[in-house]
Amino acid sequence: MTCMKKIFSKTRRIADGRLVGVALASGRCFHAELVRPESSGLPVVHHGKYVCELPVNHRFPMAKFPRVLHFLLEDQVITEKQVWVPEIASKALLSGVHTEDYLNNFISGRINEQEQRRTGFPWSEGIVRRCRYETGGTVLAAEVALQRGLACSTAGGTHHAFPSYGSGFCLLNDLAVAAKHLMNSSSRKRKVLIVDLDVHQGDGTAFIFKDEPSVFTFSVHCGKNFPVRKQQSDLDISVEDGLEDKEYLSTVAEHLPWLLETFRPDLVLYDAGVDPHWEDELGRLRLTDQGLYQRDLYVMKTVVKRGLPIASVIGGGYSRDIDKLALRHSIVHRAATQVWRECGM
Repeated sequence: MTCMKKIFSKTRRIADGRLVGVALASGRCFHAELVRPESSGLPVVHHGKYVCELPVNHRFPMAKFPRVLHFLLEDQVITEKQVWVPEIASKALLSGVHTEDYLNNFISGRINEQEQRRTGFPWSEGIVRRCRYETGGTVLAAEVALQRGLACSTAGGTHHAFPSYGSGFCLLNDLAVAAKHLMNSSSRKRKVLIVDLDVHQGDGTAFIFKDEPSVFTFSVHCGKNFPVRKQQSDLDISVEDGLEDKEYLSTVAEHLPWLLETFRPDLVLYDAGVDPHWEDELGRLRLTDQGLYQRDLYVMKTVVKRGLPIASVIGGGYSRDIDKLALRHSIVHRAATQVWRECGM
């Protein structure tokens, strides 16, 4: 397998010990509060502010994010030295995708009841903060992947957010913000492939990049699931209810190598949603834990062996059993760790 070369310069510290604006040999900076240049393990991006309070019995499983990191550490999949900490996504960064009016209204709380029903979230300062840190996490994972070859966040995948409104538990489109930022942050415009294997179509992402030739959106999703009104990705694969491991994996394998060869991306962003799982409350497909592991292993190996960097986010997953769900979300990090070891990255 072809591996990415690790290139880091010395970091700069400020008085409180926080690592900021960390310069790379390429001249770029990490959007990070804390970097781990000394770690030789898989970079995992996490922030304690990926969470916020929600009303009691709210359907969105907010508590899963810290539990993902908990299980990765408890099971010794990673160590604390591998955990990178993102900085909050600035308004300037978000404005590469979202409209000024939407950002102003979202950040200040001028969101009416109809808009809150469409997103599924009541507005709060906490929800704004967590969404901005989550987006910052995806941006940082992409930046680190460009240097290390592979990186994973413990959140992200908010692919239903559009430029001027949120939808379906998605308020800011982290994948789009990361793609737009990395696309334009080098002297030569980068090409970004977004591989979205969440059970729901990434309609917001598809809409945002419908006229952008430097970004290719690839979605494999359940056709009879949310959203009812689909957008047109660059490649949409709509599958039937009840699809199981073997058929699902063969569907992905039929298209991914061809896309990598023909589009030739400089970066891959991977939405590893676990809602295709047979126990998911909003899924309608029939994948098993092993099926998800084989899916994630296949995607990351296929990309990395071509010498291409890939950053993953956890995407959707819904269960009242938070620990079981968090373990399911940690599958992508476990698969990534296997790829990292096998490659000698």
